[in-house]
Amino acid sequence: MLMPKKNSFKNSLGLFNDMGNKELLTTKGKELAFLLRHDKEAFDNGLIDQNGWRNVSELVSDKGYSIDLIEEIVATNNKKRYEFNEDHTKIRARQGHSINVDVGLTEAEPPEVLYHGTSNDVIDSIMREGIKKGTRLYVHLSKDKETATNVGSRHGTPVILTINAKKMYEDGIKFYLSKNGVWLTEFVDVKYITLNI
Repeated sequence: MLMPKKNSFKNSLGLFNDMGNKELLTTKGKELAFLLRHDKEAFDNGLIDQNGWRNVSELVSDKGYSIDLIEEIVATNNKKRYEFNEDHTKIRARQGHSINVDVGLTEAEPPEVLYHGTSNDVIDSIMREGIKKGTRLYVHLSKDKETATNVGSRHGTPVILTINAKKMYEDGIKFYLSKNGVWLTEFVDVKYITLNI
């Protein structure tokens, strides 16, 4: 595990803010995303419960985290992906799972349009087959173009799709809103998609 440099300063959570530790936060943050969203072995062995909760103590004892590091990852994650239970003994991801958990999503009426950020290399497939959830439980949609652009840029040159969410909802398709503001649905048919050029 990377150790903090001696000549850096501590923040309120006791971690160090320098370039080496930003890399640590990024690396351990990505690992935490896997451990909470996609770790099928842990789910099968009961380390992740049906509601997506995993014990913080297990991450500390078995996965190389400290409580301060977990707190810092949660506090600084710009997408607010994670949440603790009331006494901070358990943690879970708010959405994005490939393991079948119920995080208590709220069914909601979406705004008139939503956006999906993706990359050029999958556009032809999307415009033929729609937006599929793939290995995740839901398709992720954004409320604004800026967020969709940020999502799409993780996959290469971003391409933004406009989704006629109002029409989908009127046609009986369910939408869910995660606690961190991500709109979720099971599939987006091509007829609801406009490619923004």
